[in-house]
Amino acid sequence: MTGASRGIGRSIAERLARDGRHVVLVARSVDGLAATEKSIKDAGGSCESRPCDMADGAAVQALVDGVAETHGRLDILVNNAGITRDTLLLRMSDEQWDEVLNVNLRSVFISCRAAIRPMMRGKFGRIVNIGSVSGLTGNSGQANYAAAKAALVGFTKTIAKEMGAKGITANVIAPGFIETDMTDVLGDAVKTAVLPNIPVRRFGKPEEIASAVAYATSDEAGYLTAQTIVVDGGLAS
Repeated sequence: MTGASRGIGRSIAERLARDGRHVVLVARSVDGLAATEKSIKDAGGSCESRPCDMADGAAVQALVDGVAETHGRLDILVNNAGITRDTLLLRMSDEQWDEVLNVNLRSVFISCRAAIRPMMRGKFGRIVNIGSVSGLTGNSGQANYAAAKAALVGFTKTIAKEMGAKGITANVIAPGFIETDMTDVLGDAVKTAVLPNIPVRRFGKPEEIASAVAYATSDEAGYLTAQTIVVDGGLAS
């Protein structure tokens, strides 16, 4: 479970632990991981923390290999880690483009490639990549972020087609505006402008994304694959 130190990632980790999963918590922030771990264990759940910079491809590969070796299997992979470096395309630097694509797309490629082998050995796998409505509709100032999230859709569908016969499913969960640190920094003017375009007239809660992930990673979801599940209150409809 990458990006598990806060926001949507923390809610997903807590939900999966509540459902009886042993959750491996991954993020750069040691303090953030410690807080998520304490929350899960205080509630009686099972988890462990493994700090990792998802921009470091070698570290991501070693992380997944290490988890599979330690536990003898790897059943679920949730790729939630992501960053933004927003600016208009005319002002976007090569570094801002590369940084976002490296964390939001390349790390997903590496982690999925590494996870598939132990999943094949176990004849079971659930891969969920957290996308965004920005990847479906585009968003001004987010050419890098939208490109990475859009690419996740085609990438995930390809995994689903290649691995379906092996008992491995792959899906994208695409959140809309969710109440997290990322949306907290939006000004009141932006929030006021966005809300009328959301049919349910509110931002979503991280727990609502966690519920979608919980189903997509469950034993019962074996016939759900190659799908992009949009959880956005109707924004992109």
